[in-house]
Amino acid sequence: MPFGIASFRIGVYALWPFGYTTVERHVAGAPSCLGNALWLILAGWWLALAHIVTGVALCFTIIGIPFGIANFKLIPVSLLPLGREIVRTDQPFAAR
Repeated sequence: MPFGIASFRIGVYALWPFGYTTVERHVAGAPSCLGNALWLILAGWWLALAHIVTGVALCFTIIGIPFGIANFKLIPVSLLPLGREIVRTDQPFAAR
């Protein structure tokens, strides 16, 4: 169940990353840490690598530069999605 929620969190953030950022929730606890370790081994590396490759490919054109930067913003949340929260850019510390 937590991996499904994390997948939807990544999907929503990938759908519209402009104007949003991710912050860590420090109250996530040890289960989040264990889940992140499992996620990193099974899916995180592949997702991060895909975001790096597509981000570099998009940055080759002037029109694609904002989308390439958006792909680079997705790397941390695709590596370790559990224990993170998506907030607006103008209020990154309001979630704490």
